[in-house]
Amino acid sequence: MREGSNPSMQALLGEALKETSDLAMKEIALFRTEMSDNVRTLFVGLGMIVGGAAFGIAALILLTQSLVKWLATVVHSEALSALIVGVVTALIAAGLALYGRHAMSASSLAPTRTARSLQRDKEVLQERVTG
Repeated sequence: MREGSNPSMQALLGEALKETSDLAMKEIALFRTEMSDNVRTLFVGLGMIVGGAAFGIAALILLTQSLVKWLATVVHSEALSALIVGVVTALIAAGLALYGRHAMSASSLAPTRTARSLQRDKEVLQERVTG
C-alpha cells in the first residue's frame, strides 16, 4: 500500500512545489508592476513640486519687488526701501536656515523609538531567560 501512495505523494509534492513557484513568480511580477507604477507616480509628483517651486520663486520675486516699490512711496527712497526689505528677507532666510539645521541635527535623526523598542525586547528576553 505504501508503494502505491509514494508516486501520488511525490506527484502531490511536485505539484505543490510547482504551484508555489508559480505563485512566487506571479507575486514578483505584481511587485515589479506596482513598484514601476509607484516610481512613475513619484516622478510625476516630483515634477509637479519642481514646477510649483519655480512659480513660487517667481511670485516671491514679484511680491518682493512690489513691496520695495510700495515702501519707497512711504519712505520716499527706493534705496532705503530696498535695504529694509533686503534685511527683513535676510533675517527670515537666516531664521529658516537655523531652524532647519536644528531640525536636522544628528540627535533628532536618531531612531529613538526603535532603540526604546529594542531595549524593551532585550529586557523581556532577559526576564524569560532568568525567570
